[in-house]
Amino acid sequence: MQPPCEVAHVLHHLGKNIETIGLNTWQLRTLYALKKCRTAALGGHIDACDYCGNLTISYNSCRNRHCPKCQGKNREDWILAREAELLPVPYFHVVFTLPDSINALAIHNPKLVYTLLFEAVWETLAQFGKNHSVQMGMIAILHTWGQNLSLHPHLHCIVPSGGIDKAGNWKNIRSEGKYLFPVKALSKVFRAKYCQKLKGKEPIPYEQIRQELWQKPWVVFAKRPFGSPKSVVEYLGRYTHKIAISNHRIKVVDD
Repeated sequence: MQPPCEVAHVLHHLGKNIETIGLNTWQLRTLYALKKCRTAALGGHIDACDYCGNLTISYNSCRNRHCPKCQGKNREDWILAREAELLPVPYFHVVFTLPDSINALAIHNPKLVYTLLFEAVWETLAQFGKNHSVQMGMIAILHTWGQNLSLHPHLHCIVPSGGIDKAGNWKNIRSEGKYLFPVKALSKVFRAKYCQKLKGKEPIPYEQIRQELWQKPWVVFAKRPFGSPKSVVEYLGRYTHKIAISNHRIKVVDD
């Protein structure tokens, strides 16, 4: 069903005022692209039915990765590409979340915070795999916001239920019906690795929040195996090209 309001409606309503709210040039270019998406401003094309001769005029899309109207095809392409990489084994969905005490640094230096997140998560899973004498693998998607649109950095991972041993053979490392690894142990190792990396890269900000980072356990969430590897990728596909402010979230546009 077509949503009653769109992000583009908000941008049209703002008009020239959008240039006075403190955005940088890259943000402005992005919003202008969203404003013009699937309008005459970007031109269009004619689709003709070979059978009945019916003609339909369609306006071109902006293809910007932040546009809520342009992600459907990209998402499907991503899902097909990942399905081609899957092994015929069970997969787990594991989520690693950073504590909110690191949010200020994430806003100030997002590249550092999120790069370290990928590194710490991968090293954590690799270490647990090494304990079972296997080489692990994963597909990971970064999410920086939660359901209420607040800053909430976390990494969605799909992880196979085993790895490759030294002989190059597949080795299953889970018990039937169990999680891949104990989440409490994952949490402790993940926290230690991330804090060590942050201390090495940004010692002063780390010392300012060190006590908060170690005060309580970090959240690692694990789900039981999915029905099939394909269903894992389709599930994660919801997160790959999802826009925080989607058109369906907008109820009304006013002053």
